[in-house]
Amino acid sequence: MTEATGTRYQVLARKYRPETFADLVGQDAMVRTLKNAFAADRIAQAFIMTGIRGTGKTTTARIIAKGMNCVGPDGTSGPTTEPCGKCEHCVAIMEGRHVDVMEMDAASRTGVGDIREIIESVHYRAASARYKIYIIDEVHMLSTNAFNALLKTLEEPPAHVKFIFATTEIRKVPVTVLSRCQRFDLRRIEPEVMIALLQKIAGAEGAAITDDALALITRAAEGSARDATSLLDQAISHGAGETTADQVRAMLGLADRGRVLDLFDMILKGDAAGALNELSAQYADGADPMAVLRDLAEITHWVSVIKITPEAADDPTVPPDERSRGLAIAGALPMRVLTRMWQMLLKSLEEVAAAPNAMMAAEMAVIRMTHVADLPDPEQLMRRLAEGPGPVQAAPQGRGPSPSAPVTHAAPRASVTSAPTGSGAATALARQPEVALARYASFPAVMELIRANRDVKLLVEVENHVRLVHYAPGRIEFEPAGDAPRDLAQSLAQKLQSWTGVRWGVSVVSEGGAKTIAEERSAKDDAAKGRAEENPLVRAVLAAFPDAYVRDVKTPEEAKTEATAEALPEVEDEWDPFEEN
Repeated sequence: MTEATGTRYQVLARKYRPETFADLVGQDAMVRTLKNAFAADRIAQAFIMTGIRGTGKTTTARIIAKGMNCVGPDGTSGPTTEPCGKCEHCVAIMEGRHVDVMEMDAASRTGVGDIREIIESVHYRAASARYKIYIIDEVHMLSTNAFNALLKTLEEPPAHVKFIFATTEIRKVPVTVLSRCQRFDLRRIEPEVMIALLQKIAGAEGAAITDDALALITRAAEGSARDATSLLDQAISHGAGETTADQVRAMLGLADRGRVLDLFDMILKGDAAGALNELSAQYADGADPMAVLRDLAEITHWVSVIKITPEAADDPTVPPDERSRGLAIAGALPMRVLTRMWQMLLKSLEEVAAAPNAMMAAEMAVIRMTHVADLPDPEQLMRRLAEGPGPVQAAPQGRGPSPSAPVTHAAPRASVTSAPTGSGAATALARQPEVALARYASFPAVMELIRANRDVKLLVEVENHVRLVHYAPGRIEFEPAGDAPRDLAQSLAQKLQSWTGVRWGVSVVSEGGAKTIAEERSAKDDAAKGRAEENPLVRAVLAAFPDAYVRDVKTPEEAKTEATAEALPEVEDEWDPFEEN
């Protein structure tokens, strides 16, 4: 309670909660549909509101309840989309104390017993209002049995009963329930609309806050009006006067967007020392390493989008100077560099989240990204191979290899055939695949490679589904057997290339394949069992025991090897307690 006014302080998210359809922002399609339904007296028996947090699902449910039960200041009005907000029903509903408008939280009341109370009470008419309305929030939390118990009543409720559901997880609601409701998807609020809403609330509160600060709040809210108003409430208290973007950034633990763009430039230029110094400076100023990497990923995505669609740069949450820098970066960088940066940042975010020291992991991620900044792409490699070797130049400290540095990576197969025969570098690279494949002169050598890498899944698939047609080092043709996986050829080629460093050609044919390894092994075992069963002694045992069968056959060498492996080690000087000294 405040001493001056004697009234309890109310947070902005509740104080400025919409009370009519006109107050709802960003949901024009839903408002238009409901207004037309009320005007035509086509009010459904059940509604379901879905959307992200803070977009007005429960608020919309209360406004609908007010509109259906409003009687106007004179007590004679019917259902309306513009409730008066003054009659006893409107006031009681907005205060959450109306006896005929019951709100239930399905997160805490999930069972059949809770739904049974509703089913038993729907038969009684409303005590004072026009309709008895049940608002069930987070309806997806109800159990399967509770949903099933509600179906009949939901489909054919009494004329005086209406249901309004709200959920953030519409996919968890059974389709049998969805088919009985009118569904409304509440959208994320657009940045322009959100900024206008925050300006209106700040003006009503007499708070001074800059447009850049409102843009930061809007971006952090991610389309949620409740999140935005809660952050605005916190920012007003944090600013204690005029709230600036720097204060909001410090409150949210965000890095300066301009400084993140500077870090982005340093990484792409390969300036490892400068990037590490900038990251350390932002960390010292209070920026979270995870937030910095997340901002880098956001900038990478933003630059990639505006490279494809430049009009996407016209975002009201982005200041003009950042917009111009983003357009310049998008024009200078090729898309392959941006996509590589995106993939590395996603991996880096996982590493930082799992690392015991987030700053160390972030520094290693920055070093890795600066190292690959200047690495040539496959097209450049092929062009350099065709032009012949260039002069050796040392790479600058803290950077990746310079564009003219010699390439020591294995070149793609296409580059070997296109290189001039007189080029010494191309000749050496052309021999590398032959040297690497010399170890795999036969298909059994490939099987040993798969076993050595312990890829059990691929080993089982090859043994059971590959009927070999032709094999040469680097080239495999096979006929798939049975229900072979559709991607077996692609998976085999990718794994062999990753293990050997050389591209493999794996193709599928429709006929001409030999037996699979599993079929050959099975045939060999069956032949051995057949020979064993012809043994007179074995035949006598099988005759004496009708249910007996030959499970396995071992050669004397195999039995000896197994026994040796299982035998206990010999003790040279074993002590005998009865031996006389």
